Amino acid sequence: MSGGREAARRSPGSLGEEPWGGVRPFSIKTKLGALVVISVLITTGLSMIAVHTKTELRFITVFSMIATLLITQFVAHSLTAPLDEMNAVARSISRGDYTRRVRENRRDELGDLAETINVMADELEAQDHQRKELVANVSHELRTPIAGLRAVLENIVDGVTEADPETMRTALKQTERLGRLVETLLDLSRLDNGVVPLKTRRFEVWPYLSGVLKEANMVASARAGMASGSGGHTRTDVHLHLDVSPPELTAHADPERIHQVVANLIDNAVKHSPPHGRVTVRARRGAQPDSLELEVLDEGPGIPRSEWHRVFERFNRGAVNRPHGPGSDGGTGLGLAIARWAVDLHGGRIGVAESDRGCRIIVTLPGLTSVPS
Repeated sequence: MSGGREAARRSPGSLGEEPWGGVRPFSIKTKLGALVVISVLITTGLSMIAVHTKTELRFITVFSMIATLLITQFVAHSLTAPLDEMNAVARSISRGDYTRRVRENRRDELGDLAETINVMADELEAQDHQRKELVANVSHELRTPIAGLRAVLENIVDGVTEADPETMRTALKQTERLGRLVETLLDLSRLDNGVVPLKTRRFEVWPYLSGVLKEANMVASARAGMASGSGGHTRTDVHLHLDVSPPELTAHADPERIHQVVANLIDNAVKHSPPHGRVTVRARRGAQPDSLELEVLDEGPGIPRSEWHRVFERFNRGAVNRPHGPGSDGGTGLGLAIARWAVDLHGGRIGVAESDRGCRIIVTLPGLTSVPS
């Protein structure tokens, strides 16, 4: 449903307020009053005809009753037919089908009721969409720490690495990230109107992004030994390059959400990179205090300009020829949608930019001036 129609439905003049000083021109009360008046007129007219034609009163009574019943049946049908339709739509909604709507072709109380039911169905459909999107997003995000933790544990079991403090700290970091994602899921279940609280703080960009790139390499190595279908790349031949200027650059944002943004952008860039390609992650200071501009650039086939507006849609997996590099299963089409969601929470912007080669995605985070608390 379009935003204009939704706004019109929610405007004060469309629900509960009537034109012409509060009097409905076609209200149910008006129709019932007209029914009584017409019935009286028919009876009076037939009685006058009976007096002038000397027709027996019993025939006039029968004709009057038939005419009144026909008119009453017509009015009753006009009232009960929309109620039957509303009942059918309400039953569909109770079974989880939020796509059906009631026709709004009346200018009486039943028309208002139909409008209210449709607004309710719109809200329920939006909530159902948010619930499904939440499940898909959380499922997508849980893969990363689980794959990283599995990689560390498999290396220890196989004897590739020792269970030294550094290795165990890496495993602990993945476990903590997994725990934070689960806590996020619990928080999301208590959200109002889909607003996610951000835990913003100031952090140093270079060590933070270095950790994200290190984790991306570790997860790729882990996935290389797994069966495809996980929704992530298994590329170990792509080089990840980090460029932060100045080195002491700091930013003010929610690190957990920014991790989602960068990790998904890297995952998407690696999938589309040529063999032994290069993915560059750049970070620069923005215009506002503690604002940040991130850029992820790959050397793949790029994205046609006609597709720029669709790349951040859920389940969109691109339309270019051979979009995924070797070792990629094509993904789920959720990564860039999650990245946009996290950037929007910060009040920032994300989009595809011009590039001489490959795909270039720029993220702008507003810093202290606009980040919601």
